[in-house]
Amino acid sequence: MAETEKKAEKTEKTEKPNSTAGSAPKKKTKRNVPVGRCYVQASFGNTIVTFTDGTGNAICWSSAGLQGFKGSRKGTPFAAQVAAEDAGRKALESGVKSVDLFVNGPGAGREPAVRAIAGLGIRISSLRDVTPVPHNGCRPPKRRRI
Repeated sequence: MAETEKKAEKTEKTEKPNSTAGSAPKKKTKRNVPVGRCYVQASFGNTIVTFTDGTGNAICWSSAGLQGFKGSRKGTPFAAQVAAEDAGRKALESGVKSVDLFVNGPGAGREPAVRAIAGLGIRISSLRDVTPVPHNGCRPPKRRRI
């Protein structure tokens, strides 16, 4: 009988009194960020638009794939425009008024994404192209002989 009492005491000690297993998940709060950054990553296959605060913490994001475009249509200028408008609307809800815009990649969605963000009324204070450019890069393949 003493053994069962010891086991009961051990189980009582190991259980946490305020367990969060049954409670609802913590609700996200909307942050008010008037000045932030916007990153447009335009590849040939997709366009991703991310809004961040000044330190780089993501506020909201959207992509052409998230908007329902599939396959090669994700890389189109229209898909980039729709993705940028969606991300911009989410950013406006978080209080974003002005952004520094950073464009990265060679895709077709670069220009339409920038125009869509400007069209929503978000002030673009600066625009930088941060696409990496190789300084002579890798060695090319040997010349083809026919």
